[in-house]
Amino acid sequence: MQIDQSRKNQHTEYFKDGGIRAKGNKVSGQLDGYWEWFRKDGTKLRSGHFAKGRRVGEWVTYDSNGKIYKVAVFK
Repeated sequence: MQIDQSRKNQHTEYFKDGGIRAKGNKVSGQLDGYWEWFRKDGTKLRSGHFAKGRRVGEWVTYDSNGKIYKVAVFK
């Protein structure tokens, strides 16, 4: 039986009320791969990729209606 490494490293952070604050992968304690952050109402706030704890590639910030508000690119 193979273990899905991406599921093994999944990490979820929660608000005090139990709603999801952020989710993505952690490897050796560092953020790695695709991550998403959410507002308390559940709408997506931001998304982007990490490589060994550093932001890389395109990062998108969304307005409260789910529309793209800002895009930043990290090398």
